[in-house]
Amino acid sequence: MSLPISHEPAPNSADDAADLVSPETTQRRYPVVRLRPKAEARAIRHGFPWVYADELVTDRRTNNLAPGALAILVDGERRDLGLVTVNTNSKIIARMLDRNPEATLDQAWFEAKLTRALGLRARIYDKPFYRLVHAEADGLPGIVIDRFGDTAVIQPNAAWAEAHLPILVAALQAVTGVQTVVKNATGRSRGLEGLNEENLVLVGGVSAPIQVPMNGATYLADVTGGQKTGLFFDQRPNHAFAAGLARDARVLDVFAHVGGFGLAALAGGAASTLAVDASAPALALAGQGAAASGFADRFTTRQGDAFEVLEALGAEAAQFDLVICDPPAFAPAKPALEAGLRAYERIARLAAPLVAPGGYLVLCSCSHAADLASFRNASARGIGRGGRRGQLLHTGFAGPDHPMLPQLAESGYLKALFFRLD
Repeated sequence: MSLPISHEPAPNSADDAADLVSPETTQRRYPVVRLRPKAEARAIRHGFPWVYADELVTDRRTNNLAPGALAILVDGERRDLGLVTVNTNSKIIARMLDRNPEATLDQAWFEAKLTRALGLRARIYDKPFYRLVHAEADGLPGIVIDRFGDTAVIQPNAAWAEAHLPILVAALQAVTGVQTVVKNATGRSRGLEGLNEENLVLVGGVSAPIQVPMNGATYLADVTGGQKTGLFFDQRPNHAFAAGLARDARVLDVFAHVGGFGLAALAGGAASTLAVDASAPALALAGQGAAASGFADRFTTRQGDAFEVLEALGAEAAQFDLVICDPPAFAPAKPALEAGLRAYERIARLAAPLVAPGGYLVLCSCSHAADLASFRNASARGIGRGGRRGQLLHTGFAGPDHPMLPQLAESGYLKALFFRLD
């Protein structure tokens, strides 16, 4: 494809940009998209992986690119920045894929990315149960892959990932040897990319929930119909820290899902765990996990809205030595931040009175928009409003199979606060 390269001053409008033609042309493999003159190219050069819609010149040529198309990103002076994927329907209009603007996104390219990702996980974990690909932090923006032994679940949360899914699956099987690949195409991220929602098995078959050994317990993951990919690997180190506080403890696990904190606490020697969740199927899987772990006699469940159950337990004057609240993202984006922080404060206010004197309260947030300081302050306010005071013992984050891209704060979304209450 032959594309115009202009050395004239920046045009005044997007349409003008489309109409400028220079006698000098350069043969490029991909179309070229350009940052606006005032856009910060330095951040891109230093590793920031996204270009927002108001930072890119959106001329007719750019607007005609199909969602997920590949393009060469250049700065305002037309110097190459790298190969990006473009989606003009998204607020994140371009995502960096490769610093080489002429890279070929074939199966070998995906295999190289996956091999690098696998090398990290294989070094850290002795069994193949982990997050294999953590999107931008592993150089595959918008792609999440969780591995459950011989089964992998792919979340293609960006348009380019959807377009390249067949070769991604082929590369995944070649690198890892997994026999079953599930596509989990649900969630807020796909909606922002203009993609539909669907879950289906792409390769192989799944006949039952998968047993996952983790922190001394056995979890059951429903990889075809469960929440997200079926299990939350990101909390693994926080489960382990909580388990270290759980010896002989009465444990309350709120927003328990399939038993994350509660089963780990039982493996750590807890006297009992009460798991609370709104989802009956999730609690059923938690019960199966308790049975598979040999903890059935110490494990009970209570289905219901978490806020309502916390209020009811307070009215019953219930007491626990360890209370964990791991809710869904109350502030997934900035417009929801204030309401989300109020919800986190309310959770802390309701949970704090349930903690026996000298006991422990664990409060978690997976909200991108709520930074650590804001979440910590909301939690402390809630504890105070619940009539309690205490020490902050530990702050936990996602495990190393969820690496953080230093330039992208959103990749470090998970926070877990461990308090000891007076």
